[in-house]
Amino acid sequence: MSELLIPLDKYLAAGLHIGTQQKTHDMEKYIYRVRQDGLYVLDINKTNERILAAAKFLSKYDPEDILVVSTRQYGQAPVKKFGEIIGTKTIPGRFIPGSLTNPKYAKFIEPKVIVVTDPRSDAQAILESKQIGVPIVGLCDTENLLSTVDLTIPVNNKGRKAIALVYWLLAREIKKIREEIVLTEDEEWEVKSEDFEHQF
Repeated sequence: MSELLIPLDKYLAAGLHIGTQQKTHDMEKYIYRVRQDGLYVLDINKTNERILAAAKFLSKYDPEDILVVSTRQYGQAPVKKFGEIIGTKTIPGRFIPGSLTNPKYAKFIEPKVIVVTDPRSDAQAILESKQIGVPIVGLCDTENLLSTVDLTIPVNNKGRKAIALVYWLLAREIKKIREEIVLTEDEEWEVKSEDFEHQF
């Protein structure tokens, strides 16, 4: 088990572990328990491990070759901020069909890896990624299917604070792996997870 990237209470406060009332067989291995109200709860240790694994994986790519998408409203601000900090391409909001497959489209992109905020709402991006054969990192909730995703980050992918925290952690870990920031144990990164949150 890897050490937690942030204190447990920060994970809990962001509701990162709160799943839905549905679960798929695929996601069972990431589920810690089911609450009395029927909500499935994700295992924070596993989420923590997968965030680290995803950061290591993404840091091998040139930022320009990474595309991060979110059709979901609460994912759009985190995706934009992640793009600003890491230098990746982003599509916050509607994903136009042909963005990855139609070279005649004005905003055509050729990524080498893609990150989706929710495999269900970002299905078009996944479909096109499969057609061009690029790996997919996905933020997956308890009701998601994993057949379309190559690297899963089990997380509440509907919560405003949860999505922001995941993208903030990914950005921070990628920066650390690339040695673009060096933080001692008691040192905080100047960028806060709140900076990634969707504002009303």
